[in-house]
Amino acid sequence: MTSSAPAISVWGKACTALRRELGEADFGSWLAQAALREGPDGALVLVTPTGVARDWIRRNAWRRISELWAQNDPQGRRLDLKSRMEFESTGGVSPVAASSSAQVIEMADPVSSDIPLVSPATAGARPQRNSGLQERFNFDTFVPGPANEFAHAVAKRVASWADGHFNPVVFHGPYGFGKTHLLNAMAWEAMRNAPEKKVVYLTAERFLSTFVRAVMDRQTAAFKEELRAADLLLIDDVHFIGGKQSSQEELFHTLTALMEDGSRVVFSADRPPAALDEVDARLRSHLSAGLVCGLEPADRGLRLGILERKLEALGRTGGFQATARIEVMQFLADRFTDSVRELEGALNTLIARAGEDVRLLSLEEAQNILRPHLRGQEKRVTVDDIQKAVAEHYSLRQADLLSERRNRAIARPRQAAMWLAKQLTTRSLPDIGRRFGGRDHTTVIHAVRRIEELKADDAVLARDLETLTRKLRG
Repeated sequence: MTSSAPAISVWGKACTALRRELGEADFGSWLAQAALREGPDGALVLVTPTGVARDWIRRNAWRRISELWAQNDPQGRRLDLKSRMEFESTGGVSPVAASSSAQVIEMADPVSSDIPLVSPATAGARPQRNSGLQERFNFDTFVPGPANEFAHAVAKRVASWADGHFNPVVFHGPYGFGKTHLLNAMAWEAMRNAPEKKVVYLTAERFLSTFVRAVMDRQTAAFKEELRAADLLLIDDVHFIGGKQSSQEELFHTLTALMEDGSRVVFSADRPPAALDEVDARLRSHLSAGLVCGLEPADRGLRLGILERKLEALGRTGGFQATARIEVMQFLADRFTDSVRELEGALNTLIARAGEDVRLLSLEEAQNILRPHLRGQEKRVTVDDIQKAVAEHYSLRQADLLSERRNRAIARPRQAAMWLAKQLTTRSLPDIGRRFGGRDHTTVIHAVRRIEELKADDAVLARDLETLTRKLRG
């Protein structure tokens, strides 16, 4: 079809502009994994790997994509947006199952090297090896700290092909804790250290869709051959396989075969294997038999380190030296505690709005820019909620925090509660003071400053504040 080549060029131009406008992080997370395809009716469709990615693009970038497409397409063709599941349900051809006669138009932007391109020659029932690997997720951009240093050390050891390895290795932790980053980093490092070895990285979703397609096309032998020839197999988000009996059976036999051959297998999941109730008992037992490695929530120091590294990278991408005021960085680290991705997303938003002038942003200006994110991020916390939580944590009565008593056992928790009120509520300093027994706003200022000073060196206090913040935010 003669119109295919111009379509690739149009999409490449759009991608160049979108990468610059959205920033490296958002582009890499959402658009770099989309592909331009041609449907059975000849219509052009931008296909995303998941419905979540489709919804994000529709909310945040579709209007701009449509504008860029219209500006750069002399033929005025219409571009549609669908998830892969939607696309395939209408008769579209997945790149994994494409035949030599299928019209498959992959992303042609030369700078979008986050994912390898698949041509019909590499298609069939074979898994798309290393599909979804992102270059930005490597060990150089991974910030180790107390919450993840063991996981980081294990990942480095596996990627070095060191002898005496545990098998399989399972990294677990909630969304946004760095599991995908670690698995990507391991894949890149392992390929660099041993180019002659075969490394296969797949998301669980890709494993499922490829296996189902192989069964439908009667190509399961090729599917098995590709996976079981791996020297290192990495499968991300293995919990998604739960409840898919035939896919679990295939994964179980693949895992068994690889381990018998001495190959290395690494998985990630949102829970420890023992808690994956929806996963087959035999597979769950095999996952538990190796090294189970949890990633903990990033502490404040690690969050600040991540922000500094991310800020430096964003500035490098934008062609300027990026800096930000310390109070802005501390606000981000204290407010976005549940997920590293949310933390990085908040910084991306500031950079997108302020660019090089991010260094000039005051704390109030940064808060105003991020207000929509803050509203949707957490439940409303009241000063009364904070007082009750602090009193319970320190085995006090709420009345003790409002009293005139100044002994340290009460004064320090009271200061901590004032600091939390400043961080987690929109109450003014005078209002916070009034709610702590009618104290003056200068008392609140002193409390906030004192806690800021202490928590930098007092690990116990820092942990208490982390625990209380998570509890209050639900």
